[in-house]
Amino acid sequence: MAGEFGYAGKILRVDLSSGSITYVPTVNYADRFLGGRGIAAKIYWDEVSPNVKAFDPENRLIFVTGPLAGFTRLAGSRSQICGKSPATIPELFCYSNVGGSWGAELKFSGYDGTIIQGKSDKPVYLFLQDRIAEIRDASALWGKSSVETREILKGELGSSVKVLATGPAGENLVTFATVLADDDSSGSSGFGAVMGSKRLKAIAVRGSGKVVAANLERLREVTEYVHKLAKDAPMFPPIAYPPPKKRHACYGCIAGCGRTFSEVTNGERGKVCCQSGSFYREPAGFYYKEWTEVPFHATRLCDKYGLDTMVIEPMILWILRCTRAGILTDENTGIPISKFGSLEFIEGIIKKISLREGFGDILAQGISSAADLVGSGAKELIGDLIFPKTGQPYYYDPRMYITTGLFYAMEPRVPIQHLHEISLLMLHWLEWNSGAAHAYVSSDLTRAIAKSFWGSEIAADFSTYEGKALAAKKIQDRQYAKESLILCDHSWPIAHVKYSADHMGDPTIESKILSAVTGKVVDEEGLYRIGERVFNLQRAILAREGHRGREADSLPEFTYTTPLRFQKYNAECLLPGEGGKVITRKGAVVDRNKFEDMKDEYYNLRGWDVTSGLQTMTKLEQLELRDIAQNLAQSDLIA
Repeated sequence: MAGEFGYAGKILRVDLSSGSITYVPTVNYADRFLGGRGIAAKIYWDEVSPNVKAFDPENRLIFVTGPLAGFTRLAGSRSQICGKSPATIPELFCYSNVGGSWGAELKFSGYDGTIIQGKSDKPVYLFLQDRIAEIRDASALWGKSSVETREILKGELGSSVKVLATGPAGENLVTFATVLADDDSSGSSGFGAVMGSKRLKAIAVRGSGKVVAANLERLREVTEYVHKLAKDAPMFPPIAYPPPKKRHACYGCIAGCGRTFSEVTNGERGKVCCQSGSFYREPAGFYYKEWTEVPFHATRLCDKYGLDTMVIEPMILWILRCTRAGILTDENTGIPISKFGSLEFIEGIIKKISLREGFGDILAQGISSAADLVGSGAKELIGDLIFPKTGQPYYYDPRMYITTGLFYAMEPRVPIQHLHEISLLMLHWLEWNSGAAHAYVSSDLTRAIAKSFWGSEIAADFSTYEGKALAAKKIQDRQYAKESLILCDHSWPIAHVKYSADHMGDPTIESKILSAVTGKVVDEEGLYRIGERVFNLQRAILAREGHRGREADSLPEFTYTTPLRFQKYNAECLLPGEGGKVITRKGAVVDRNKFEDMKDEYYNLRGWDVTSGLQTMTKLEQLELRDIAQNLAQSDLIA
């Protein structure tokens, strides 16, 4: 039961307009929606009108953990941020995922989450400690970087406090401004700007609370099993930079991943991981012709000022295209574009955007809006650089992976967790196919994993659209359950293991962990049903905000018309085809008719209306969402 096992029992509500602080029992939401994305989506559904804008005081900024936060060796202490996002086109409900240790500390401080509403008259920060919440003056912090803010608050409150802050980009309402928490854990979707709009500079948390499991012995057994499977799980190696590196795991990790901290020659230290740690590597290599510390400094600048590297990466490539076309110059932008790849270039563009100076004020609105303002053919030069809804890179393209088309069509942002379930497995397969030492994810294993995790062996045959609708549904349901628990994307699901006879992973582990923690028995299908419920709730939110079923479940036009040329990490676009035979998707496009047929099959599997793609009263009632269905019916948003 919420408040006893796996939960702190309270969700904090802070109204910055009035200064009032109240509490909501977690049990009001946890029984149906579990935690994380589920709880946040229900709060948003109940409290945020579709007419509310991202920077309106009526918008909610919802920080929430899951029932596994605070437990060790599970990689389950992440936190979720949800609200109306300024980064999406149009503005929609969106989400972000923050790692590190801040989420666990929020739970230890006595809260499963916090709802921020209203707008303060002056800059403030929140200090939460052992069920005591205070709104404090942050005027002296306004204008400072997120890193400096964190260090100042640690100096004042003690080094054990965990801080989540926004930087100058958030204060200046840059649409793609980020937040930065302890361990340099960042959160995107423009929520740094929502913090700025509310004049909320930071949230500092510290607690002495403990998490309690209903069946501690069973949890130990399952945790040992997880550790045995995952301790040798293959992770991608740390990014190859010259600076010294040290692995740095998030709180309660199973075995660590490629997440590292580097220290450069000036003594500065910071996180290097995944896209954020490598986004400027190629431009810097192009400019300097050798390894330098510039990519590290580029990432660090984005962290300090609070900019989403997943927007900055394609943005600077678009700027380069515009320069080559004679549209943008050093002179008309005030940015040293002629020094593209240099530290001077990236520092100039980050500062101008964050402070909204000159041309930076145009770029602060995102690539698509900036291209409209620039004109002169700048829009056409975006090409297939971005996912148009958010300006982020079009990773793991449906022209290659097919199934991912359904993910992109239905999400307000790049659904990276969904994409990874397919793409990361295929990268391991690519290693095996190239004959790499110790690689083991063969075509046979890939088909076995597809059968167990995606519903059929043919889901791993990328020469056909067959089996992809079912795979999409199963992946979505699992990922929404994962985002409600909340489990780390690097570690879950455990689909394959290195040291076993058959290398097969286990899709039942997550439900066993949840059962041990809460004391409520949930099997694999029961957990996926919770994920399906949360997915349908988000679908209802998006419908209320303008996403209209089949018509809106579409892809950017270039995916149907522009042949695939390249995929990062897989230049030849190789994948397993029929019977595991190696094929290439290079030159492929999404077949418009087959994609629509795939949607028919998908809507049937979902229990939605096939013609319109709208949800049905019957299905929502089956998912215990009758209240949601009745609301949709009043607006003719249900079949």
